[in-house]
Amino acid sequence: MTMLNPVKIVGLFFFFVTLMHSGLGFPSKETGPITDSKFSGNGETQVYWRNQAKDELQKYLKSQKIEKVARNVIFFLGDGMSIPTITAARIRQGQLNNKTGEENVLSWEKFPHVALSKTYNQDHQTPDSAGTATQFLCGIKTNSGVLGVDGSVKPKDCSSMTDKSKVTSIADWSIQKEKSVGIVTTTRITHATPGGAYANTPYRNWEVDWQLENVTNKENCPDIAKQLINDYKSSIKVLMGGGRRYFLPNNETDPVIGLNDKNGRRDNRNLIEEWINDKQQRHVNYDYVWNATEFNKIDPRSTEYILGLFNSDHMSYELEKANQTVPEPTLAEMTEKAIQTLRMHDNNKGYFLLVEGGKIDWAHHYGEADLALSETIAMADAVAVADKLTSDQDTLIIVTADHAHTMSIVGYPDRGNPILGLVKNDGKVSMAKDNLPYTTIAYANGPGAIERRPRKNLTGAHTDDKHFHQQSGIKMGFETHGGDDVAIFARGPMSHLFQGVHEQHYIAHVMAFASCVGEYANENDCAAAIVNQPKQNPVNTNSSNSGEQNFQYRFLLLLLVFITVFPKVY
Repeated sequence: MTMLNPVKIVGLFFFFVTLMHSGLGFPSKETGPITDSKFSGNGETQVYWRNQAKDELQKYLKSQKIEKVARNVIFFLGDGMSIPTITAARIRQGQLNNKTGEENVLSWEKFPHVALSKTYNQDHQTPDSAGTATQFLCGIKTNSGVLGVDGSVKPKDCSSMTDKSKVTSIADWSIQKEKSVGIVTTTRITHATPGGAYANTPYRNWEVDWQLENVTNKENCPDIAKQLINDYKSSIKVLMGGGRRYFLPNNETDPVIGLNDKNGRRDNRNLIEEWINDKQQRHVNYDYVWNATEFNKIDPRSTEYILGLFNSDHMSYELEKANQTVPEPTLAEMTEKAIQTLRMHDNNKGYFLLVEGGKIDWAHHYGEADLALSETIAMADAVAVADKLTSDQDTLIIVTADHAHTMSIVGYPDRGNPILGLVKNDGKVSMAKDNLPYTTIAYANGPGAIERRPRKNLTGAHTDDKHFHQQSGIKMGFETHGGDDVAIFARGPMSHLFQGVHEQHYIAHVMAFASCVGEYANENDCAAAIVNQPKQNPVNTNSSNSGEQNFQYRFLLLLLVFITVFPKVY
């Protein structure tokens, strides 16, 4: 009988050990200088870019689905926050921090799951904010201009709205499961996006009673402010935004603007007093506040209900809050207070919170990119607060937009060129065909349109001023929405259900499925069914067992290869 050669045996042993410990399947990071002044931009070398990509690859290789029930859902809506708006805000935030900007990352861009949302309304190619609010909050497509009703309802037609045509929202579904609910916005609390959570109306602009004065069958269409207080004063625990004027009668004095005679209610109802009376009758702790000073005094531990109406109209832009005589809280501050309050008083059932950065849209409509980007950055700050205050193991956070705008990023500007500045290429100002400079940001239409020839020379213009109108192609008093898809960013339980391109109303179904509410309230029909099903020893790439299993697999694979290649080792 032929004996095995001891030298070959020892050699084979070290061959296998060496191969198995060499990190098969994933290359190690490269060494060497990551920056060098010879390179362009920030001096990033090949080593920098390769290692950055490997870090990102490792991150996603290690990422795991979080297949759990979402105890809490926080839904962030950037009104009009198109994908170019996100890109420009990312660069702007980076440049405000003395960076080139392009490499910056907004808070929600760190979330693991990203998808696209198709925003069209049932009757319009380019949507409005009411139809879209109904879509992502109520789970159906519907017509432009309506709230909380289906596509059978004609805009501005009360007679077309029936009980059957009305739909409920993720806020309603959460209340039915005894969760706490909150709404935070920088617009009027009766505006399109917040209204989508609680109102049923054929027309989004019927926010107060006098706006229906000449409407036929108006008794079938209560105004939006009235619906909020009549139907939700006891169930929505946190309400923050603007719009005091539609809650006070026209003979009442507003604490900031004085007599509310121009826009006040004409039915003589003081809806703020009615909200307060409800809390007093039910002996629950509450706070009604109308400025940041009083807001800052609220203790979430002892305050179960908050009504904050911080402006007679929409709240102020973030860039203008520093100069206010009556201070308003920031979106991040309102988000923090809302989360702290809701989780302290969530009936041990969790909560749903809607947060809208609503003035991104308003700034775009006026063609004022600096204001739009600063509002986007303010929402990024709010998302960062929510991300820090909550765990991705029990809280689903979604960030998206209702629709796009016509803003675009143009030209071939150098890396680090001011995003609000003139286009410069190789350090020189770029000239258009008319031999005049142009800005990196432009609008397809809007108030900044070119009305005369030659075009205005922007040399020396303060293009980064908050009220500078970026130039646009078509003259309009009010820039329009865009019909492009918008992004969805998500983290937390069931966030992996956002991948690919989705119809916008799909978002509401994911929120309901993840938190087991609405038509997914039965545990057999929601995320709970996945959580409760028997597991088949899933592989955890972060565990020591996973490393042992990978070692064994590599050993067997190499042994098979070696035997095949070297059939005789004696």
